[in-house]
Amino acid sequence: MSETTAKNVMLAVGNSMMGDDAAGPMLSDLMEANPVDGWIAVNGGSAPENVAHQVRALKPERLLIVDAADIGLNPGEIRIIDPDDIADMFIMSTHNLPLNFLIDQLKEDIPEVIFLGIQPDLVGFYMPVNEKVTRAVQQVYDALPGWEGLGGFTLFEGEEEDE
Repeated sequence: MSETTAKNVMLAVGNSMMGDDAAGPMLSDLMEANPVDGWIAVNGGSAPENVAHQVRALKPERLLIVDAADIGLNPGEIRIIDPDDIADMFIMSTHNLPLNFLIDQLKEDIPEVIFLGIQPDLVGFYMPVNEKVTRAVQQVYDALPGWEGLGGFTLFEGEEEDE
């Protein structure tokens, strides 16, 4: 990374060894292999709080956090989740620190923080990543160059409660 700041940073959250929880790191790998103008990828793995200082140092205007989020939808469905709702929702997390704490901290320094969740199918050690989740990662990657607002994705509004 030659530049010291970036307009947009994508913080990947997830464990590459845990099936569909690899969604965030997969996006990070894709961005490393095929950089997107105006975006820098930071792979936070399963302890994104450990790279928070790196994200802050880049001084982004927009931070997109991408993680597998079990929100009761079909595998591979993508939703933007209001960071204020994360604390109230039970989001399956393999991470050490609840993401809302991290997001609240980062919001102090970053004007726009967006949390994008990809519905996983199976999360388990050495499980393959579901094809629908792989497609979702590609869809998010394809949305990055012209990202505005929610990037063309839908805001999650508790759809799983209609069952």
